[in-house]
Amino acid sequence: MLGKDGVAEKSDMEQIMPSHERLEKGAVAIIECFQEIPCDPCFASCRKGAIKPFDNINDLPKIDFDLCDGCSLCVAACPGLAIFIVDYTYSDDNALLKIPHEFVPLPQKDEVVKLLNRNGEIVCDGWIVRSVKFRDKTNVLWVEVPKEYAMDIRAVAPNSYIIENPLRKQV
Repeated sequence: MLGKDGVAEKSDMEQIMPSHERLEKGAVAIIECFQEIPCDPCFASCRKGAIKPFDNINDLPKIDFDLCDGCSLCVAACPGLAIFIVDYTYSDDNALLKIPHEFVPLPQKDEVVKLLNRNGEIVCDGWIVRSVKFRDKTNVLWVEVPKEYAMDIRAVAPNSYIIENPLRKQV
């Protein structure tokens, strides 16, 4: 329950999700920011104008999903790790997530990682497609995941990325 333990429930998520039709068009940001606090780096980082200007610095972010191209600059800018990108068009079976990651060492391309849900429970394995290291912002991992888990995944388990997938290296 969001108010009790900070974990968003299905009803919370339904309020912030893009439509199914928008999800089928390509990468898009999803902002899981539910607390009114003085913060707006997501707005300042959005070059497309998809994240709308705030009337008050304490307002919750609002996004125009049709303007968002899933670039992930807002993911790196968010100090609360509350934004992720989902791309259901990545492949027939897998989605691509761009998620914040603040642990070291940073997973590298082609490593298999354990993926966590909002409760910190392991859900499935994923594959690192790219690690984007920012000098003064949060790092962003591009992770390939089975589509059925894409909306459940919120993090990579720290130090779970020691396994390399030999099949990925051959491609």
